[in-house]
Order: sequence, then C-alpha cells, then structure tokens
Amino acid sequence: MDKDDMILISVDDHIIEPPDMFLNHLPKRYIDEAPRLVHNPDGSDTWRFRDTVIPNVALNAVAGRPKEEYGLEPQGLDEIRPGCFDPDERVKDMNAGGVLATMNFPSFPGFAARLFATDDSDFSLALVRAYNDWHIDEWCGSHPGRFIPMALPVIWDAELCAAEVRRVSEKGVHSLTFTENPAALGYPSFHDDYWTPLWRALVETDTVMSVHIGSSGRLSIPAPDSPMDVMITLQPMNIVQAAADLLWSKPIKDYPDLKIALSEGGTGWIPYFLDRVDRTFEMHSTWTHQDFGGKRPSEVFREHFLTCFISDPIGVKNRHEIGVDNMCWEMDYPHSDSMWPGAPEELERVFATYDVADDEIDKITHRNAMRWYSFDPFQHIPREQATVGALRKAAEGHDVSIRALSHREKSGTTFADFAANAKAVSGVRD
Repeated sequence: MDKDDMILISVDDHIIEPPDMFLNHLPKRYIDEAPRLVHNPDGSDTWRFRDTVIPNVALNAVAGRPKEEYGLEPQGLDEIRPGCFDPDERVKDMNAGGVLATMNFPSFPGFAARLFATDDSDFSLALVRAYNDWHIDEWCGSHPGRFIPMALPVIWDAELCAAEVRRVSEKGVHSLTFTENPAALGYPSFHDDYWTPLWRALVETDTVMSVHIGSSGRLSIPAPDSPMDVMITLQPMNIVQAAADLLWSKPIKDYPDLKIALSEGGTGWIPYFLDRVDRTFEMHSTWTHQDFGGKRPSEVFREHFLTCFISDPIGVKNRHEIGVDNMCWEMDYPHSDSMWPGAPEELERVFATYDVADDEIDKITHRNAMRWYSFDPFQHIPREQATVGALRKAAEGHDVSIRALSHREKSGTTFADFAANAKAVSGVRD
C-alpha cells in the first residue's frame, strides 16, 4: 500500500493541559482550590495543587525540536508546539503528519488521576468530572471525528469510578485511562474483589481499560543514578508485568467481554510472552489451579488485550504470532519516541519490508482502533478526505520544521530526575 492511501488512527498521544481548562467545568465553589498553572520568574511553568508542585509542565513534549533538546524539558509552554495544548493547532499538526485521529492521555494529573485524590471526596470527584468534561466537550468536541475521547478514573473509589464510566459513556466515551499497578498507588490490586463494580461498568458500556506504561510511577530501574537510557529501554517491561498480572487475574475469567489496551507497551515481546504463559499453564496449572475454561492463556490473551506500537519492526514481522486483530499503531505525539510528522514514511518502509497485506495494514492503522474503541470518524469525515495524502494536502503550508526552542542549558539526566516528576504526578510514596 502506498503511504498516501493509508488511513492512520493513533491510540496513544498526549495532551499538555491549557491553564484555563477548569473554568467552564468545575463548580464555582471549587475554582479557587483548583490546580493552577503558575509562571515562574525563571520562565518555567508549573502546575500547583495544594502542596504539590509538578516540576515539569510539559514533560518530554519535544515534537518539532532538535534531538539535542530532547529530555525532561521543556519547562514552559513557550517552549512547545501550540499543538500540544491547543486542539485547533493539534489538528493542523495531525493533518501535516497524515494522521486522521488520535486518542490523548493526560499529563499533569497522571495517567490514573492520582493527583486529584484528596481528603475531600466530593472535591476530588468534581476535579475528575471537570477534567473529563473539558476533554470530551472542548478538546474532542472541537473537531468531531478527529479525537477518540478518553476519561480519567476515580481511582480512589471503585463504586464512584464505575459511576463515572457510565456517565461518560453516555457522552460517547469508550476508553478509561488506568494504572498498570493499583497496588503501587496504595489501592487494592487487580486480584481484589474491590474492583468488581468497575469491571462490570467497563463491560456493560463496552469501555476499554487503557493501561499506559509508567502509570503507577514504578519503573524497573537498577539504581537511582542510572542513565535515562536504562529507563527508556526498560519502559515496555512494566507493561509486561501488567499483562501477566491481568491475564492470570479472576476478572479475565469472569468477564469474557472485558477489553484492556497495553498502551505504549510495544509488541515485539508478545510472541515470547504468549509462549511463556502457555508453558506456565501446561507445567503448573494442576497445582496453581488456573482454569481458562478449556482454552490456552494465549487464546484468552487475544480475546481481551489490544497491543500498541510506535515503531516496532519485530512486532510487525511477527504479527501473525501476536494476532493482527490485536495490534494498533500509535504516534506518541508530542513525546520523543514519536514518529511525527514522518509516520507514514516509516510505516510504509516497515510494512513493505515484511510484505504486509493491504487488509492487514488497514487493521493495524485504523480498523482495529475503530472496532476496539467504538469510534467511527467516517460519520464526520468522508473516507476519501481521511487518507494520508488528502490530509497532507489540506495542511499545505503548515510549518513542521525542526526548531530549537529551549531557553535553558541542557545537562545529563538521570532516573532520579525523572522519578521526582513521576512521583509528584502519581502520588507514589517512598
């Protein structure tokens, strides 16, 4: 397939939230207590909420910058592309990159909204609802058919979380961002009946639990002074742990229609993982008492899990061992792993290298995303206007040149630097 004929839907991108996001959605009695964006004397911007300061407002939002500026920077909104926080500009960037639609994970509240968990449950719930309504009504609503809506969870209360899933499902939401390890945040694990109301709500509303790497704030790092390269290399390993934890869990057996996305986890590891879980079942199920109703764990995995990749030639090569119906592409805009704006060219090379058939390309690039997330962009955008070629033609003249934007001196970054930001967002305690 020629790149210009592809239709691209990304199931993992990120929002850098704008400073006015709470104004139209949070009850007035809470406005003065809401998180606020503060512009500091050194030119940086930080989100502040009660005693918590998020030290980096735009963590790794480096789209359009030279690789020499990659890292934890930028630290101010003036150092990032407007497409990070402005949906109109985001759509222009998407058009220039040939991307029809994206699903956008949160930034400053954390992937599981742990930041919003306060000692006042009513206030906390109001924050989650305000964020979700802003995301659904303003961000996604600004350009119908261009964004897959996603909701934050009420992580501290399973019953309230289930109610929020049902509430936003009435607004067309079929994706819930969640942590890959609730126990790391101080909540019951996936194996606890505590989450039963949530499993039921997800299944009844056909909502996918989208589990993003790093969402618990716990990363597999040998030492605090390890180079950042170690953390970046090992990021998918966290999703492997989550996949195993969930696959062997009771909800997978109790809810045949439960759907889980392993967001930004890559796919190259999955063939080995599936071999390993089948081997584990064969050798140990008689004494661990695992029972998948006559199926092998690898079969059950393909029934429940969506796998997602940015640039993963090995996964594409082994797509039939993974399951083509279980694979989705993601762009990861505006982070440093992103293909933007050259995703069509990179995907074309990989698909050609491994002789991927056109119908398989369609599944991986958009049809699987539409099916799993109950999303139909063609209700709003004619298919002939949704291709890479058509979108790029519509974006002619939009500047996607690489430009240096940093105001600060760069230095070597260690895992300890990253962890300080991750803990502030996730609420993880030492």
